[in-house]
Amino acid sequence: MTLDDLATMRQNYTMAGLDEADLAADWVSQFQKWMAEAVAAGIVEPNAMVLATASPTGRPSARTVLAKTVDAAGVVFYTNYTSAKSHDLDENPWAAVTFPWYGLQRQIHLHGRVHPVDRAESLAYWQTRPRASQLGAWASPQSSVVSGRDELDRSEAHILGQFGDREVPLPPHWGGWRIEPVTVEFWQGRTGRMHDRLRYRMVDEQSDDARWVVERLAP
Repeated sequence: MTLDDLATMRQNYTMAGLDEADLAADWVSQFQKWMAEAVAAGIVEPNAMVLATASPTGRPSARTVLAKTVDAAGVVFYTNYTSAKSHDLDENPWAAVTFPWYGLQRQIHLHGRVHPVDRAESLAYWQTRPRASQLGAWASPQSSVVSGRDELDRSEAHILGQFGDREVPLPPHWGGWRIEPVTVEFWQGRTGRMHDRLRYRMVDEQSDDARWVVERLAP
């Protein structure tokens, strides 16, 4: 295989479709249903999502993060607040995410406004993290240029010596972001590339009459 072969790579989509009658009443219930099916199917890290942000000048960036909460309030992920993605969100508080479940020929796309979660919520999640991950959050100057792996190893060793066997506190530079979606699309592959795309979209989002509608999009 070479890069010249990319244009000829094709996957036939053969799984069942997605009909409006099959959708749950709200996007969270539909997400929960599909997530349960992804877990049952053995999808690797089904909570992994590709997060797209943009700088104030419109320069996009994308990376994979892990969703840690999905509920009616939105989708929460955790990161370093000094990271490149956090800088983007500080200046341009909108993001899009995709859950790519290729093994089920499914994707879920969300986009919406983003804001930091409160400190108490970040702390509650922090206390569930493995100790090594807690130490890493203190040791890594995320997205900064470093001289090499040795610098990271020295930083990690320093932090380990600093905290010893004591409880590792929540860093001031670390916490969660919540994406409050205004659209949530459920994508199901179909034969002949005539895919099913059903979207929950919030209308009148700035008013007391905000509500969700369901739309079918052309593939």
